[in-house]
Amino acid sequence: MSLDQFLDRAGDTTSSLVVVNRNQPLPVQRMLEKLFDGQPVAVEESDVPGEDDAVLLVRDGEVVASSPLSAVMDAVLLVNSDLFITGSRDLADAELPAVLDELEDTRFDVRGYPENDTEKLLLIAVSRAIEREAWLADEGKVRSAFQRLSRMNDESGTRAVYETLADSDLDVHVYGIADWVPDSGFDVTAHAGYGDDFRKSWFVLHRLPGGGGSLLLAYQTAPTAWSGFWTSDESLVEDVAAYLRREL
Repeated sequence: MSLDQFLDRAGDTTSSLVVVNRNQPLPVQRMLEKLFDGQPVAVEESDVPGEDDAVLLVRDGEVVASSPLSAVMDAVLLVNSDLFITGSRDLADAELPAVLDELEDTRFDVRGYPENDTEKLLLIAVSRAIEREAWLADEGKVRSAFQRLSRMNDESGTRAVYETLADSDLDVHVYGIADWVPDSGFDVTAHAGYGDDFRKSWFVLHRLPGGGGSLLLAYQTAPTAWSGFWTSDESLVEDVAAYLRREL
């Protein structure tokens, strides 16, 4: 039994992101297409009466969310992972545009550097958005896996985020290989081990006191490849939280 058992509970629906009346340069469209290449999300263009430079999320022929193209650009297209690692982007600015947020329960298979330098960006942005959600709620429990606990210390942006969360009323738990011990002033509970769940899982789970919350869960399938999804489904959040309490 391992955390990857929960990946099968992601949905199998397909969606489309439709860029409407694009005024932005063509390379912006190409970046969006590249980000979702090979994923169950088609990227299209359309010219219809209405707002320019908008992105629509379409599922089963219905528009389920819309966002300005500029918001999608700022969230994932015009950034790189260093922005999150170094802390150049403030936690308060980590909100996801609705068209990305509503892609929850969609399973993504992504590659990291050096095979690909963009595919993981969406999952990284979702991780930060859940951390932001927890910080704004200022209640509940956060459980996050880093593969190596030392990543919290080596990545200044990650450390800054978790110091902010630890200084709030949240109960913060972190998971990874035991290669670093948080100092006494860093108010987090560290869970260390060497099994597959510690070495291969990447998750951020925020559970509210009354139940429910948000979860990103990804599992390493190759040295630089991940399969994962995010969700606000209460039963799934509860089941993963129970697994973490019991097994890790």
